This record gives sequence, structure tokens and C-alpha cells, in this order.
Amino acid sequence: MTWSSALRESVRTGLTVERAELTPLVALRGAAGVAIVVGPLLWLGSPAMAVSSAFGAFAAGLATFQRSWRPRPVLALAVAAGLGVSTFLGYLAAADHVLFATLLTVWTLLAGMAWAVGPVSGLVATQTIAVMLVTVTLPTSVLGALQHAGLIALGGLVQAALIVLLPIRPWGAQRDALADALAAEADYARRLRHDPVAPFDPQPLMDAREAAELTPRQARNRPRQLGGPRGVAERIRPVLASIADPVLGAAPEGPERDRARDLLGAAASVLDAVARAIRRGKPVRLPPEAVETLQVPASGPMLKGPARRSAYRLIALLGDAVEATDEPVHTSPPPAPAGTERAGTERNGTKRNGTEHKHLLRPSVPRLVPVALRALRREARWSSPVGRHAVRVSVVVLIGYVLGTALPLGHGYWAPMTSVMVMRPDFGQTYARGIARFAGTVVGVLIAGGLVAFTHPGPWVNAGLAVLCLGLMYLLLNTGYGVVSVCIAAYVVFLLGIAGEGWTQTVQARVALTLLGGLLAMAAYALFPAWETPRLRDRLADWLTANGRYAVAVLAAFGDPAERRARRVREALLDARAARTAWEDTAARALTEPVRHRGISRTKERAAEAALTTLGRATLLMEAHLPDRDAEPSKGAAAFATALQDALPAAALAVRDRTALDWTAPRAALTTWQAETGDEGVAVRGADLLMDALDELAEALSPGPGGRNRAARRA
Repeated sequence: MTWSSALRESVRTGLTVERAELTPLVALRGAAGVAIVVGPLLWLGSPAMAVSSAFGAFAAGLATFQRSWRPRPVLALAVAAGLGVSTFLGYLAAADHVLFATLLTVWTLLAGMAWAVGPVSGLVATQTIAVMLVTVTLPTSVLGALQHAGLIALGGLVQAALIVLLPIRPWGAQRDALADALAAEADYARRLRHDPVAPFDPQPLMDAREAAELTPRQARNRPRQLGGPRGVAERIRPVLASIADPVLGAAPEGPERDRARDLLGAAASVLDAVARAIRRGKPVRLPPEAVETLQVPASGPMLKGPARRSAYRLIALLGDAVEATDEPVHTSPPPAPAGTERAGTERNGTKRNGTEHKHLLRPSVPRLVPVALRALRREARWSSPVGRHAVRVSVVVLIGYVLGTALPLGHGYWAPMTSVMVMRPDFGQTYARGIARFAGTVVGVLIAGGLVAFTHPGPWVNAGLAVLCLGLMYLLLNTGYGVVSVCIAAYVVFLLGIAGEGWTQTVQARVALTLLGGLLAMAAYALFPAWETPRLRDRLADWLTANGRYAVAVLAAFGDPAERRARRVREALLDARAARTAWEDTAARALTEPVRHRGISRTKERAAEAALTTLGRATLLMEAHLPDRDAEPSKGAAAFATALQDALPAAALAVRDRTALDWTAPRAALTTWQAETGDEGVAVRGADLLMDALDELAEALSPGPGGRNRAARRA
């Protein structure tokens, strides 16, 4: 992508207004937290105190809207603590420009490194810089600094108290994550009816797993509905794929395929019903048609072999999902004839052993400290995008602070504050947010400035308008950064109006310095980039390695069923998902960058992605038919697994070095296995699909003449 194309894409992305689900009650609660802090301080204290406290309540409320699975009061309290410390330190250093610039640079460097812990941590750290820049412009003494720091922390305490006292849809984020996962599987089942090899995005399952990580306090209060269906959803996905697959499942045409389509449609209806029940916190209501379809037909089973086993397993798993969701379960079909069986009546030992009460442990805030320190040490290197972002943003903030202070516009902090608010570790977000920030600021400042110029509101009216703008910002938070920037710009104009700032100076300085801060941020990324495009082959190699280990774990279970470890397969699957997500994130960011990868074209990238997706799907099909522990070991599967495991390191290195992939040993092991078994059995047929995917990957990444010459010279 050229620079002109990248800039056009950034403009389009930054100014896009998306449709999003609104949460008016949550937005009203957040705005009320700001009003509760500003009102009494404006009445009993001073305008400066009211303005200072408003920034704390605003930042704490904003943090609670982020996508985090931790309790919202904990987020608000964490923001309150961070804002209080940063504000106090900023006040102590504010009297000396050199000392304050040094503190600002070091604090910004640490805040930039906070992105290594996670996006929410990065956002919270960014807010501490913004508040430090704004509040220290309000003159005060050391004792006053303590007072202002306490007032800013008070804003976070108020937001946390409101969340506790006025809970709105408790566990709503966790409910939505689990319901989205089940709904995604329902959609997958419907697509499999018409496309037996339809792709599946595992991101909803990954989100549901993250949502299931609970602190000990959360685990004691978790609703029963959130306990079991996630594990069932994980086991249903390979079963759905195995029923639909024309090689390892139902026949491509005929009565078997019709029966498979009916089962998939009924499974989709049941999964949707369970998802609705979880999202709304109500009992499950099963469609009568789906219940009837999941009964064994009067003429007997219509599926054969592996497809029949998968069908019985699907019926049992759907029953587990319904039973684990809630009681009582409401159904409205007519009474079943004698001798028939409804979904969920047979357990087959697959559930109801207490596992629905297990949860994934999330460390408490004190125990999160060593985890965060390890993440910081891991990213504290020059080659790390997070490390380069921290250096980049600290330099930009320092330059912005110096220029903003030197210019005769007043409000010099707006330039560095704009830079720190728009800068992100990747190019696309930084440029899109920079454009959206400037456009939104111009619109917001003009609207708010015009209103102030014509009406001349007093402090109380300004306070009310500021709270109103903040409520709109909370309400429209997910519609786009441009809309949010409009609300924030108007909020700041009205907030400074409380302290008696002139609207003409506010408008002019705000627009000019916002433009300066945005240009500094975008220029910094152009001069000191951290492109994702050169990392494409590394991400592809990581995905190949993770997928290969997942395949080896499944094949090893066929090779020695008695030693099968479900945990090993599960962990390998999670690693494969994480590697796929890392690849997709890198590829998506690379699409927006104005650079070209010399080692992999867009065509090769798509072909390699398709091959690795097929590799994961072939392994998933084999996982759906893992043998019992007392089954006969397969020497062919063990030999193929060993050959594949030995070939993976060299293959990953070949992907990184742009040399040819060599699958000779795994192909020979598969040929021997097929000769011994006559190409019979689920494992050998799945291994054949897997080998085809590896060959497709080798063909997709085969080097051209120049690549072969380079490989020869290296040898």
C-alpha cells in the first residue's frame, strides 16, 4: 500500500461512524458519577477544585467502559489510585519546567510500556498522563497538591461506589461473551449445512474463555448459567465439523447427507436457544421442531460409521448444554412416543460430574504485579513494538510540551495531551485516531464555543453542559473515535468555562494545539515506525509450529490411547488459536501500512493462510474421533506423529528464511501407514487431509528462482 492509499484509508477509518448497541443506563450512571463530584465541590469549594475532580471522575468512568473481565469497581479504583499519584507528582514538579519535563518523559515512557500488560492497562496509563498535563496548570501549593490529588482520586471512588450501589446487568459482559460463542457455533452449524468445509472463527470461543477466568471472589458469586455451557461449546465444535465433513462424516449426497443437514439445523436452533437464555438470564425454551429432529427416527439410525457416532455425541452434548444452562428447562413439544429419546436425556458419562462448577483462575490485583513485571521485562527491548512505542510516545510528548509551552497560545498542554491520546503501538490506529481527533475537536470546539459565545452561561450551566457532553460520550463510546472526540472537545470547553476561561482563547488554542499534537504523533510514526509487515513470515512460522504441535498431540492419542492426555490436546489447541489470532492481527495491521513485504506477496499470504486453516480443520476432525483408552494402539499414527514433530522446526525456519519446505519424512511415514491399513480408519484419512494441507503450504510459499539461488548460496 502506498502512502497516499494508507492516508486515505486512515481518513476513512477515523471518520467512520459505526452502529453500536447503546447502553443508556450505564452512560447515565457514569455521567452521574461526574455530576456527584462536580456539583458539591462547585457549591462548597471553588471552580478550580470542581474542574480538577471532574477529570478524575471522567477518566475513572471511561476505564469502566473498556473491554475487561475484571470487576468494574476494581477498574475505577485502579484508575483513581493511578490518577492520584500522577497528579501529586506532577504538582510537585510543576514549578520547574525542566523537572516537570523530565518527570513527564519518564512517566510517559512507563505508561507506553504498560501496553505490554494489556490494552486496558495501556489506556489507564494514558489517562494518567493526560490528567497530569491538565491538572497541574491549576496553581496550588504542596498542600493543595495533596488536596487536588485526593479530589481526583475521589472521582474514581465515587464511580466505583455507584457501580456497587447501582448494578446494571451484573455479569453482563460474561453473559454476552458466552452467548456470542454459542451463537457463533449456531451460525457455524447452519453454514455447514450448505458448505461442509465452511470456516469457523474461534475468536468468540477465545473471548468466552477469557470471560471465564475469575478471581476467587467472582467465583463465589458466579451465576450457574455461566458455569458449564462453555466447555460443552468447545466439545461441540469438532463434532459439528465431523458430521458435515464429506470424507470423515456423512456421505456427500443421499439420505445420510439430508439427515446430517437436519441435525445441523436442529443443533443451531438449540444453541441459539441456549445463547438467548444465557444472555437474558432466563430458562431455556427449546423449539419443538429441533427437539423432534434430535430424536432417533422411527425407521432407525440413518447415519453410519463415524458420522453416526458423531451424531449420538452431538445429541448428548446439546443435552448437556441445555441442562447446564438453567433449571427448569421449558419445552413445548407434544409427548414423545414410547421408546424415543429426547435431546439431553442421555448423558453417556460426558458431563454432570461437577465440572460445570470449575473456573479458570484470574490473579487478584496484588498477584498481578509479578505478571505485569514479567511482561514489561519481556517487551523492554529495541525490537519490541511496545518498547518502540514507549520511546516514540515519550519523545513526542516531550517535544509537544516544549512547543506548546513556547507558543503564545496558552493551554500548551493540549499538544502533548493530543499526542498521547491518539498514539498507539501500530500505524493504522495512530493515524486513524489522529485524523478523528482533529476533526472531532474542530467540530466539538466550534459547537461548544458557539454556544458559549451566544448564551454566556454561568458556572452552573457550564457544569451541567459538561456533564451532558460526558454522558453523550459514554453513550456513543463504541460508535467511533471521531464522535467521541466531538463530545470530549465540547466537554473540555464547558469544563474550562467553569473556571472562567474565555471561549475565544479556548477555541483557537484548542484547534491549533490539537492539530500540532496530531501532526507530531503522525510524523513520529513515519520517522520512527514499528511496521507489522516485516513480521508476517515470523507470525506464519509461529502459526505453523502451533498447528503442527496440535496435530502431533492428536495423532499421539491415536498412537497410544492408553497414555492419552486430554490436557495436552487442549493446551495445544489453545496455542494454535493464539497463534492464528496473532497472525490475523498482524496481517490486518499490515494491510493498512504503506510498506511492502519483499518476502511474501499478498497472493502467497492468502494461500498460506488457507493451507494452515485447512491443517487446523483436519486436526479438529481427528480430535472429534479420539479413541477410548482401551482402544488398540496405532503404530502408523505414532510414526507419522514423530516424523511430523521432527520436521516442524526445519519447516518453521524455512518459512522465516524464505526457503523451500520439506515434508519428505512425514509423507513417507503416511505412505507406510496407508499401506498397512489400506487407507481405512478416521485417523489415517484425517492424516491424509493434513498432509495435503502441508503440501499446499509448501506450494504457496515455494520460493522463486531468486529464492532458490539464495538458498543455494547459503548452503
